[in-house]
Amino acid sequence: MSGHSKWSTIKHKKGAADAKRGQLFSKLARAIMVAAKEGGADPGANATLAAAVEKARSYSMPKDNIDRAIERGAGKEGGASFEAILYEGYGPSGVAVIVEVLTDNRNRSAADVRNIFTKHNGSLGGPGAVAWIFERRGSVTVDATRFGEDDVMEAAIEGGADDVTRDGDTIEVITEPAALSAVRQALEAAGIECEQVELTMIPKTTVKLDEADARKTLRLIDALESSDDVQEVYANFDISDEVLEAVAG
Repeated sequence: MSGHSKWSTIKHKKGAADAKRGQLFSKLARAIMVAAKEGGADPGANATLAAAVEKARSYSMPKDNIDRAIERGAGKEGGASFEAILYEGYGPSGVAVIVEVLTDNRNRSAADVRNIFTKHNGSLGGPGAVAWIFERRGSVTVDATRFGEDDVMEAAIEGGADDVTRDGDTIEVITEPAALSAVRQALEAAGIECEQVELTMIPKTTVKLDEADARKTLRLIDALESSDDVQEVYANFDISDEVLEAVAG
């Protein structure tokens, strides 16, 4: 797993703090609404919606909330119109950063994202500045202390997964975006519980960070993720397990 995947998994295991749970569910609902609006309300025919629903489920978002977001996106209930924007930039030590935003106010979001980069010793780049470093993939993580790697691999490959790797107590299954839901279903059918299910951006190359640079970079990532309009943040940093434990602690 890349350093950023490990950091994402650590935060997911900790769970959203109670004070942020409302914000988290709002962001998940927004992603579902936009996906339903752009591709239709049927997850079976809309891979983006299916992935948004899978992620919401992995964070224990109530089914009623998910269904309501789909209905709002499909136009059955009123709701604001959101625009998807992708920002690309650099963090401390030249780390490549992609920021996915869903907003009803482009100017507000642009100013907010730019200010966060500047405050944390980063800089925004133009379109295409760092996107070439990443590729869109589906990711499912499983607790390796509860389920065997061979069992996970067998079920995942049967479901259409591309790769299965183990790193410490976590097994990560990588899929094509369109296969994410099928792989999750195959794992659950085999009695394997999925901890985290999401579409992500996986870096082709990474930048290894020491503890000082890791702290600076993660402060930038956390600040971006705390912005109401920011849906996802991806970065190509690589941080050792020892440094991650120190930072997370």
